Amino acid sequence: MKLLPILLLIGFSFGCKESDKLATNTIESTSLVIENPITFQEKLSNAAISIIDETVQYDPSYIGIKYPNGDVPKNKGVCTDVVIRAYRKLGIDLQKEVHEDLKANFSLYPNLKKWGLKKPDTNIDHRRVPNLEVFFTRKGKKLEVSNNPNDYKTGEIVTWMINGKLPHIGIVTHNKSADGKRPLLVHNVGGGQVLEDCLFSYEIVGHYLFKSED
Repeated sequence: MKLLPILLLIGFSFGCKESDKLATNTIESTSLVIENPITFQEKLSNAAISIIDETVQYDPSYIGIKYPNGDVPKNKGVCTDVVIRAYRKLGIDLQKEVHEDLKANFSLYPNLKKWGLKKPDTNIDHRRVPNLEVFFTRKGKKLEVSNNPNDYKTGEIVTWMINGKLPHIGIVTHNKSADGKRPLLVHNVGGGQVLEDCLFSYEIVGHYLFKSED
């Protein structure tokens, strides 16, 4: 029986959860949204703030979902679901966008090399950080990774590698840390969909800008 190793691989592929060290700098969801957002990035920041919910259970289980506009149960999710749900608030379905690009350019994505998959899977492809990194690089703009917090702007995407092995992702918001030096991000590392001062809590490996072409 090879089912158990396969399921473990599927669960691990999401990345995100750091069981040993959950961030302790969670910000209360009383942070204000931008009242009259103008740019796409401001709207994405507001969308990310709107889905803050610390009761969301971290669950990396493989779940069959509809296509397009499919989602796992609202009370569950992983780090990628934060990004997917925020973009969907703005009418962008990353499930569909990623699937269409991955299907047409399968060899450019890590599905075969990393997970041994030989065809697209609309249930999970968009929920994997490495796939989103390829997609945002191809369809958006790959930005510089730096140690300067001012380089990370509202509505941009950050990816991390936790403990050298766990890929993670979050959305930069317009809100600032208590000392005003760093942008806060919405992410889910195991403590729900939360707003945190976590930009430099883990090793940053990716920095992206992706918005609708409309």
